[in-house]
Amino acid sequence: MSATTDLTEQAPGTAAPAAADTVRRRVGPGRLRELSLVPAILVLGLIGFIVSPAFLTADNLIGVAQQSTELSLLALATTFVLIAGRMDLSLESTIGVAPVIAVWLILPSSGGRFTGLGLFPEWTAVPLCLLVGALIGAVNGFLILKLRLNGFIVTLGALTMLRGLQVALSEGQSIVELPSSFTYLGRASWLGVPAAIWVCALLFAIGGSVLAWLRHGRALYAIGGNAEAARTAGVRVDRIVWVVLILDSVLAAFAGILYSGHYGSVSATQGSGWIFQVFAATVIGGVSLNGGKGSVFGALTGVLTLQLVVNVMTLAGVPPLWNQFLNGAIIIVALVISRFASGEKQE
Repeated sequence: MSATTDLTEQAPGTAAPAAADTVRRRVGPGRLRELSLVPAILVLGLIGFIVSPAFLTADNLIGVAQQSTELSLLALATTFVLIAGRMDLSLESTIGVAPVIAVWLILPSSGGRFTGLGLFPEWTAVPLCLLVGALIGAVNGFLILKLRLNGFIVTLGALTMLRGLQVALSEGQSIVELPSSFTYLGRASWLGVPAAIWVCALLFAIGGSVLAWLRHGRALYAIGGNAEAARTAGVRVDRIVWVVLILDSVLAAFAGILYSGHYGSVSATQGSGWIFQVFAATVIGGVSLNGGKGSVFGALTGVLTLQLVVNVMTLAGVPPLWNQFLNGAIIIVALVISRFASGEKQE
């Protein structure tokens, strides 16, 4: 039974409970799809061990997990947006431009190579970066929800504009003199495991709990399934979608902090091309491009699958130039499998 049927056949006073029941039914059948990549991950583990015994070593697996942290945060952000029936292409620019703006506001000019303003103390680097991310999401939300502009075009334009701002402020070079507060999470280890892994695990646990248990989280499925029906049921669609757009940009900015801290610099091209990997991970993880379906666990397994494929290929001596081809092939195969598994057409 569709979300539209459930919500429109109820009297106004019972519409909200009907929406909640619809969300529960929508989430339930998707559990099998969430687990669909687990066998693939196990097979990749077996192949990796056959290719190289070093695959199953703690150092290699922790390395794969740490390399997945930034991409996984973008996938987490994209999962929320896609479930709500929206799309945000500007995330791959936000992961680069937010750290650049924060560093530009904090660091003074450095020997003529980098022109910073030096307006704020170093401890404000992380809050400023997250604030920039929130501002980007708020502006995107205003253009899409208030001015009713096409979301795809708005975020595509934002991607291009923010990329240009990133290159201009960084003067086309990497910024290596980062504040210590900016690099801590990317370099620190807690209990022998990189702090970034712990932080990402916590954020995914929170994200999954929000979608499963909180009213506003469950409302995202109703919005993505049928926004008008959700609005009829009393869901404040525009407000929730606006919050999601802000949240996903903040997560992208935070991913930029982890990435910059891990590598000790902010590159002028940081994040370039990442959006394709993000969509590859979310799509093969079972998140629907049509909205209303998916989970953060599925997105996480999608990220791990892509990273394990790259790791196995590296250990096998396959040139990294094939990675982009493989990501595209994985998306197409996942769409075909999804089409026949669900009986629904991908549009």
